[in-house]
Amino acid sequence: MGILRDEGVVYKAVDEVDLGPNSDQLYLHADVKAPRMAGLLAKVFVWFLEMKLIGSILLYFLKKNNRIQKLVSYGVLEESPLYVPLHNYEDIEEEEVKCLDHGLSPAEQVQLAMDCLQSSNISLQDSNFSFSRWTILDYSRAYASRKLTPLIVAERLISAIVQSSSPVMDMSFFISYDSKDILRQAAESTLRHERGEPISVLDGVPIAVKDEIDCMPYQTTGGSKWLHKVRPCKEDACCVQRLRSCGAILVGKTNMHELGAGTSGINPHYGTSRNPYDPRRISGGSSSGSAAVVCAGLCPVALGVDGGGSVRMPAALCGVIGLKPSFGRIPHSGVLPLNWTVGMVGVLAGTVEDSLIVYAAISGQVESNQPTTPRLHLPMLKPSNMSNIRMAKSNEWFNDCSDDIRACCLRALASLHKLYGWETVEVTLPDIEVMRLAHYVTIGSECTASIAHHLEKLGKSVSGWDVRVALSIYGSFDSRDYLNAQRIRKRQMRFHEKIFSMADVIVSPMVGVTAYEIKEDAQETGELDYVNGAALVRYSIAGNFLGLPAVTVPVGYDRHGLPIGIQFIGKPWSEAKLLQIAYAMEALCKGEYKKPKVFYDILGESQ
Repeated sequence: MGILRDEGVVYKAVDEVDLGPNSDQLYLHADVKAPRMAGLLAKVFVWFLEMKLIGSILLYFLKKNNRIQKLVSYGVLEESPLYVPLHNYEDIEEEEVKCLDHGLSPAEQVQLAMDCLQSSNISLQDSNFSFSRWTILDYSRAYASRKLTPLIVAERLISAIVQSSSPVMDMSFFISYDSKDILRQAAESTLRHERGEPISVLDGVPIAVKDEIDCMPYQTTGGSKWLHKVRPCKEDACCVQRLRSCGAILVGKTNMHELGAGTSGINPHYGTSRNPYDPRRISGGSSSGSAAVVCAGLCPVALGVDGGGSVRMPAALCGVIGLKPSFGRIPHSGVLPLNWTVGMVGVLAGTVEDSLIVYAAISGQVESNQPTTPRLHLPMLKPSNMSNIRMAKSNEWFNDCSDDIRACCLRALASLHKLYGWETVEVTLPDIEVMRLAHYVTIGSECTASIAHHLEKLGKSVSGWDVRVALSIYGSFDSRDYLNAQRIRKRQMRFHEKIFSMADVIVSPMVGVTAYEIKEDAQETGELDYVNGAALVRYSIAGNFLGLPAVTVPVGYDRHGLPIGIQFIGKPWSEAKLLQIAYAMEALCKGEYKKPKVFYDILGESQ
């Protein structure tokens, strides 16, 4: 096959590349040469792909036609590989932040996060907003006033889960939940509140967990039918332990795209987590269930894992907050080892305040042999407490989305400038499509390496049809593919360092398309839709591949009433500033938020 290969692109030295708005760098649109497949067509394709000779030919042309060979495998560049995006830390003075000492308990960190919130006794539900979700503080106030108890809330929640899981609704939010365990936790929390001794503001607050994160008493399936059989769950993940120590009620394991190997959330084993704004449409992947339960009001917060936008994408599609911290900020112990250098536990929440509270609870160093991470900085959340924010915007990349998304995000930027005086700095981010492909090689190689020894015994047939295609492609990557991908990682790191010398954050839409319809033929086999997949991940990759923190905030809706999110990507370890920016953005938009078609008013008096 070597004589048929593309000549690799020769990349300019980083210092020779102009990052200004008039750069001669060519923006490459994703040129995905793969038709949508599902149902019988997907099965036939898998049969051919898994034949040794025919499969190797198909894989060769898939890599060639989708430019992996030209842009990654045979690219000529001077950088050495960078394998782990763990950044050095510079202690920079930040406006209005609270710096936490190492060694605090999760409950102590949560209390300090509470000190960062604007003092108010007004519930969002009492405001003049057309719609708002119940917050962590709303739960805490309801318990403190004795209007409700955690046990009553748990009973309502279980009823809502049962209803949403019925054949009539088929929302498929959860892979597993245990009513008895939920009620047991709620009863213990109720007793603490009756004694006037809640552990923290999270005591009695329901939080859901993506089924990629260990949480007792459940097995961790990763959305598969087999992984939990070869890797039993023996204890809580570190992030779950920390939430439990704050008194939170862990309510079950949310649905996800199998093995995190897709962007739609369509799962042939456990059903498709449907979008509460329109149940005919996807909620996005891979943390589909976590985004949907927050959107539908079942929980104010859920945990996800973000390996390629898998927290932020579904958050944007479902109209909620999605926060992915810096690589290394949240301990990864107890999370399925599907990808080691791009995956990160993240937070999905109804409000920026709630994302801050849970971020404070789960952040911090755990293992003494790990490199020391910077002390945790928590932001004072005020809508206009920052001046002179500069947002880098790469025009062609920013505009590479649907008309509705582009217009909505531009209006959001105009509002930030009008009210706060924040400036947009026009820049060029080179080789965005190259980075997407390099990330794909990296996450695919890591996934293959993590589960290969299991699949050698079990065979690929234990997985869904769509995932079998992904695993075949992942398994075709060789050492040259992988090493050049890591060289591209180093190159992109240098580009982003230069951009961050000109601006505080990088701004973009969160996804290129809003939630699309679930086709009936995808329910049994899953779906191969790499065109929509590339559009969904278009703006996600830097956060994962380069280990940068990023947050998405809902800023409006398209012509069909489907949510649109904007994204802010920050410098390493700059979560405090990102949350301040997100809070300011949310303050401008939350008065226009709309109620989803599927919504459970857990704290409402009508229950």
